[in-house]
Amino acid sequence: MSFQNDSLDPTEEDHPLESVTLRPLGDSAFTIDLAGDMGEEATRRVAQATTLLRTAAESGHIPGLVEVVRALRSVTVHYDPLATRRAVIEASVTEVLAKGAEDVDGVERQWLLPACYDPALAPDLEEAARTLDLSPDEVVARHVGRVFRVHMIGFLPGFPFMGDLPEGLRLPRRAEPRTRVPAGSIAIADRMTAIYPWESPGGWTLIGSCPVPLFSAAWERPALLTAADRVRFEPVSASEVKALAGDYAAGRRDPHDLVEARS
Repeated sequence: MSFQNDSLDPTEEDHPLESVTLRPLGDSAFTIDLAGDMGEEATRRVAQATTLLRTAAESGHIPGLVEVVRALRSVTVHYDPLATRRAVIEASVTEVLAKGAEDVDGVERQWLLPACYDPALAPDLEEAARTLDLSPDEVVARHVGRVFRVHMIGFLPGFPFMGDLPEGLRLPRRAEPRTRVPAGSIAIADRMTAIYPWESPGGWTLIGSCPVPLFSAAWERPALLTAADRVRFEPVSASEVKALAGDYAAGRRDPHDLVEARS
């Protein structure tokens, strides 16, 4: 692996873990750029690097490493400057990524999540359809017809940034964000789709609702979805989504049962 100080060429296609860009981040962290743009290949590289570095840290092969934080096309390494020197941890990270690049086969899960596109739960669906020159049914068909990749979890605990939306479904963020977006709202913005796990402010276009809880501190892994997972949506009615929400709230259903495939 080689560390470079210049930025990645966004058109670069061949960017293995053996050749990445490192950017300093204060006196106790650095960011490793793994791809020139977000997408499937970037997500794969980020997942691979994250697994390698976390495993190495847990086994004691990278002394001083505190945390590895993943993003859409990079990982940030946080380290304890009292326990190690910058040059030492860079060398350790270099060695781990170079040696392990071909040895990581992560487990990928595919989820089938219920989604209601009823106008009562999709306040922006009709407006989005008009803007895209589609009917609401066509917007729904294109959304459920896609298998999305979870690129990262962020913004809120359990919030999945998923992509990529087909060209015909891409809209910019709203000019005026809402102060309250209901929990479970399915939204689109630019190349991404997402589910709001909690009520919060938000500026994405709301086209549906999902009753599945995405985060619980009681779970062994609090976030239901994780980066590199795949997700597809199954349309359900408003009455079904209400019943499902009640079942999940009462513990009669386990959202982990919605995994339909592992590879």
